[in-house]
Amino acid sequence: MPTACSTRSPARRSAEPIAAAALAVLTAAAAMPARADGLVAYRIVDAAIPASLTGQPGDATRGRAIVANRQIGLCVLCHSGPFPELRFHSDLAPDLTGIGNRMSEGELRLRVVDASHANPQTIMPSYYRVDGLTRVTPALRGKPLLDAGQIEDVVAYLKTLKE
Repeated sequence: MPTACSTRSPARRSAEPIAAAALAVLTAAAAMPARADGLVAYRIVDAAIPASLTGQPGDATRGRAIVANRQIGLCVLCHSGPFPELRFHSDLAPDLTGIGNRMSEGELRLRVVDASHANPQTIMPSYYRVDGLTRVTPALRGKPLLDAGQIEDVVAYLKTLKE
């Protein structure tokens, strides 16, 4: 067992926190079992999904790219927001400006995963749901619109949208 006067090299000592962090991420991912449909299981608590689907935070830069992309995120087909480079925002859904002030991280995650939990009549697609859907093109049947990492990236970006 090492003591305070360890003779380990500085390189090995500096690698230990990295290894511990990697183990923590792997442990968190292992704690979230996959469902029969291959998606990560999640728990809804008080109208929110409090825990990350990946066990780690998303990347806001990647999230913004997803939100602003009309072919991947599809968000700007219905939402307007702080996207000055994009033309033709929609007003079918709420403006995303300030959404990071209005909703918690868990509430944002639930809305992106499956907005029908908050509003059964919503027109917003369920980005991380594959069962019980109608009018799904054959190429997308059984597949979520976004994977768990993309969901976390979008949530990370939406959290930055403060007024």
